[in-house]
Amino acid sequence: MTSPELDTELNTGPLEQARRLAESGDLEAAAEIFTRLAADPEGQDTAQAAVGLAVVLEERGDLEGARSAARAALATGHPEYAAQAACHLARGFERDGQDEQARGAWQAVLGVGTAAYLPLAHLALARLADGDEEAERELRAAISVGDPDLSCRAAQELAELLLERGEPGEAAAVLVESLPLAEGAHAGRLRVLLGIAHLELACAEFAGVVEEAAAGGGADAESTSLAIELLARTLPLRGRADDAERVWAYGLSHADEELAEQVRLRIERDALSPGA
Repeated sequence: MTSPELDTELNTGPLEQARRLAESGDLEAAAEIFTRLAADPEGQDTAQAAVGLAVVLEERGDLEGARSAARAALATGHPEYAAQAACHLARGFERDGQDEQARGAWQAVLGVGTAAYLPLAHLALARLADGDEEAERELRAAISVGDPDLSCRAAQELAELLLERGEPGEAAAVLVESLPLAEGAHAGRLRVLLGIAHLELACAEFAGVVEEAAAGGGADAESTSLAIELLARTLPLRGRADDAERVWAYGLSHADEELAEQVRLRIERDALSPGA
């Protein structure tokens, strides 16, 4: 009968031993095993060991050694561990405020081409983007991967960007396309943003009616007064209470006395009746 220690050694390979040593806090012993495995060009675990070495060396405070090990793992081109190594490099550069180096590392993730890591890289490149156009391009690329978590997160970020840019119609299109992927909390967030996009679109339509009336055409006094009311009552929902006050003031002081009277009656109502 073997002892538990001997049994463990006989039934686990060096890679697992190194992993367990690292988890137990013996970073030096783990680094020795990872270093030996990573240096074997014929070994099956070269790339994985190099990633493990990068993690252990970083925990020991050897950033340059960690980055050297990560680059070695990346150079193997292994679909899983090369991608992990590039992510490790990118996060470290971001943490240190080295945005250009981080962008290069995230681009390397894309170069490896492993599908599971693509939306993560695109999201990061959007975060580091130099301007809205680049951010939009990367977010759309992340959405196109179709990952239920990361693609939905990208859809949320892109919709928020488009809303800030005054493009609610495009934001709504992105959200509608992404909702079938969404689950749980993601679905709720996307639906809230879709509602906000629809509010913005509604405001634009109401404002369009008022502008056409001001130009001497368009709807009659009843429809225009309803548009004024709907616009004035909707704007505060988007944090634009001052704009709402100006809309009411415009209607109340309108040269068309019939329109102004209808607006006065509407502003005095306690509740909104869209069909009135």
